Amino acid sequence: MIKVKNLSKTYVKNKALDNVSFSISEGEILGFLGPNGAGKSTTMNIITGYLSSDSGSVEINGKDIMEEPAAVKKMIGYLPEQPPLYNDMTVEKYLEFMFKLKKVRLPMKEHISKICEDVKISDVRNRIIKNLSKGYRQRVGLAQALLGDPKVLILDEPTVGLDPEQIIEIRRLIRDLGKDHTIILSSHLLSEVQAVCDKIIIINHGKIAAQGLTSDMTHTGSATHRLDIIVEGRRQTVHSLLSKVDGVVAVNDIGECEKGCFEFTVESSRDVRRLIFRAAAKTDLCILSMKPVAVSLEDTYLSIITGKAEEENNNVSDI
Repeated sequence: MIKVKNLSKTYVKNKALDNVSFSISEGEILGFLGPNGAGKSTTMNIITGYLSSDSGSVEINGKDIMEEPAAVKKMIGYLPEQPPLYNDMTVEKYLEFMFKLKKVRLPMKEHISKICEDVKISDVRNRIIKNLSKGYRQRVGLAQALLGDPKVLILDEPTVGLDPEQIIEIRRLIRDLGKDHTIILSSHLLSEVQAVCDKIIIINHGKIAAQGLTSDMTHTGSATHRLDIIVEGRRQTVHSLLSKVDGVVAVNDIGECEKGCFEFTVESSRDVRRLIFRAAAKTDLCILSMKPVAVSLEDTYLSIITGKAEEENNNVSDI
């Protein structure tokens, strides 16, 4: 559906994008992550046609953004971090104005009514936008992005400044929209990306630092496996046994959770659950609980970003 190939962009001496490539399948929700200044907004602006790249290409549904800009832009709905609203208009008048501005070729009244129902703003259609809450204004911005029934939605920080209840509502709305649209979602809320997105790309210093399915970035079978274990027995004996299991790289003593029972977190280079069970059985230790500890997206993100930073610092010191 979306193919980004070898994008590069330089502002004066600052290289914002350096040979960035990725693809998104139809119906996927992509989480686009990275620290401030990493190149997220530049990438999204190039995809939407607001910026040109120095080199590389963007194709949506087989059409190149540089060769067929008008056709590609019709397939994209864009919600920037600050929605482009006219605050003195009513919601309905604003959407009618944007409908005509975008030259949408659909029955106007019916199309706007359906979008208002989809984003749940039908009850505020006749209200002036500046009098709406932040959450409703964000929904109005999303409604304008949906005008023309685009195949692709690009959402830049869609929940910024919202309260927890509003964030949950917008998150639910994005999931619903993902059933009929391909979505690129940029957000600093990692929990939001983990809850909503099928695939994740992490960009840092203008380069793709990591990309893959959300499940692959947060599952327990990552480079470091973690287990939470509760064992009945002498504390030192349990710690010694766990430390000697082949593949275990660290044993963290959490403490006594009940009389005579101790909790440990075990980190290993591979799955060691069966080895631990057999070792405990041989020494008559009773395992009361052993469960994998899921790796959060935050853990993965910080590991990747910190790792890149350390690598670059090392390169600078070598010069």
